[in-house]
This record gives sequence, C-alpha cells and structure tokens, in this order.
Amino acid sequence: MRFITFLQNNQSVLFRSALVTLFIAFIVLSCFVFFQPTKHVDLHISREIQENHSPRLNTLMIWISWLGRTPVSVVMVVIISLSLLLLQYKREAILVLSTLLSGILGLGMKMLINRPRPSKDLVILLEDTKYQSFPSGHVLFYTVFFGALILIILRLKKIRYTVRIFLTAMCLSMIFLGAVSRIYLGAHWFTDVVGGFILGTLCVLVMGYFYVGNSKNASGNISQ
Repeated sequence: MRFITFLQNNQSVLFRSALVTLFIAFIVLSCFVFFQPTKHVDLHISREIQENHSPRLNTLMIWISWLGRTPVSVVMVVIISLSLLLLQYKREAILVLSTLLSGILGLGMKMLINRPRPSKDLVILLEDTKYQSFPSGHVLFYTVFFGALILIILRLKKIRYTVRIFLTAMCLSMIFLGAVSRIYLGAHWFTDVVGGFILGTLCVLVMGYFYVGNSKNASGNISQ
C-alpha cells in the first residue's frame, strides 16, 4: 500500500523522470550506432535468432512484419480510427490516428543516423528492405500503435477485466513478436529494434499524458 501511495503522490516526478531517462537512452544508443554501425553483439543476436529457420516460422514472421508495412499500417489505422469514431469514441479515434506520425518520426531519424541495413554476407536476408536501418520503423510503429491500443483498452469502461487482460497481452505480444521478426528476417540489427522500442515508448508516454490526463473531463465512455 505504501508503494502504491508513493506512486500516486509522485506521478508527475516519475513521469518526467521516465521521459528524461528514455530520451537520454535513445540519444546514447543513436550515437553508439552512428559511430559503430555494426557491433559483435548485433551480429551474434542475429545469428542466434536466425539459426532455427523453418518454412512455417518464415511464414509467421513474414506475416507479423507485413502488418508494419506502410500501406497496410495506414489502412489498419484508418479503419480502426473510423470504427472508433462511429462508436462515438472521438478521443480514442484521434489517438489511434496520431500513431501514423511515428512513420514520419522514424524516417527522419533514419535519414539522420544513416545506418546501413544488414547485408547478405553477414545475415540471412528473407525480406527486401529500403531506407536506412536505425531505428526500426516497424518496431517504432508497433510500439506506438499497440501501445495506444493498450491505453484505450485500459481506459474504456465497457470492456470486462478479463477481456482487458487478454487484449493487453495480445498487444504486448505483437510488439515483442514484431521486434523478433525484424531480426529474424534479416531486416534489422538488434540495436535497431531497441532504438525503435525506446523511441516508441517515449511517444506512447507523451500520447498517454494527453489522452489519460484530458480524459478525466470526458463523460461516460472512459473510467476515472
């Protein structure tokens, strides 16, 4: 109880601390991959993940990554946003739609860092890729998109507790599997994936601040 009370009494400080920590972590990692494009740890993790290839696993990983392709992700976001809007969840629709901004952010960082993709002489390439490697745009989008869904799931009154737990677990699984799939397919290095996750988490915290904070004034649709 004391721990919960401490968290409640220091929400603002903890939130700012999390933002600063994530921001510094992303800057440090960005500098690291800028000056050291390929390190032993990246190559080792890629080979460990890729050592158990199979046709079924290939299909699964390709399908998971397919959801993060730009045309697919745009259509998916628009459909969910429109569905929420039709159900009178305007704030939630705007939140989901805003996840598309992660693509612009990710592309800007890719151009700034300009890290090469893994090459076929180092890893097994199962997917044709373009643009630079850091951070992983797929992982960035998955973290922001499914993170936004988690925020909505946890705030909606009408969703039963057990259903919330199940849907939250599914969203977290997609973030994790999306990260693994990018390394498995040879599209990204481990540090690319970590960078995408950190930047995505930073975005989710900012989105959550405005969504959860302002939702206290909304009536009926979300819990207090």
